[in-house]
Amino acid sequence: MMWQAARALMVRDLQLLWARRGDAFQPALFALLTVVLFALGLGGEAKALSPVASAVLWLAVLLAGLLALDNLFRGDAEDGSLEQWMLAPVPLWWLVLVRTLMHWFTTALPVIIAVPFLGELLYLPHAQLPVLLLSLLLGTPILSLLGAVVAALTVGMRRAGVLLALLALPLYVPVLVFGAGAVAADAQGLDAVGALLLLGAGLAIAVILAPITAAAALRIAHS
Repeated sequence: MMWQAARALMVRDLQLLWARRGDAFQPALFALLTVVLFALGLGGEAKALSPVASAVLWLAVLLAGLLALDNLFRGDAEDGSLEQWMLAPVPLWWLVLVRTLMHWFTTALPVIIAVPFLGELLYLPHAQLPVLLLSLLLGTPILSLLGAVVAALTVGMRRAGVLLALLALPLYVPVLVFGAGAVAADAQGLDAVGALLLLGAGLAIAVILAPITAAAALRIAHS
């Protein structure tokens, strides 16, 4: 039953995404715009861009995911689907986990795939690319899971975009520090495994606790 519900929810989300396929490119376009603005602001010279390329790419991916965070549960709350989630014969946390996975798949993953191209715009050293991609693959799911908790807390509020960002960004800072720090350590010839292991541990904890917390927040919001 749980896997059937997960498959039905993923199919529905993909159908809605296809119906609004123009919106699907917004995170990637936003990340591209962020990278271009940084490149222009720093003069477009390799000497200035190369040392900060990994941090800029991490920030671009973070902001791109934040852009679509307000719509994580809001559409379901407005059309009544959220009430059906609570009445479904499957745990609410499971549906929250599936929805969060789809949010990551449709917002963060396309930007991660575009990171090698975006890195060329910032003169990212090719030797840093593997560590950067690994840190993004470990860190961005944590951002989506933490964002799901914040989105659940604000789902009942109108025009909660600014409040959502204010609540989410402090939670994102440690992930950003360890993600960008792993690449910086590797660039300096230091061991980046410690930061990557911390991201992996954070992901394991977030997968367990974030869906349960977000489900509780959704029940409180609709109580």
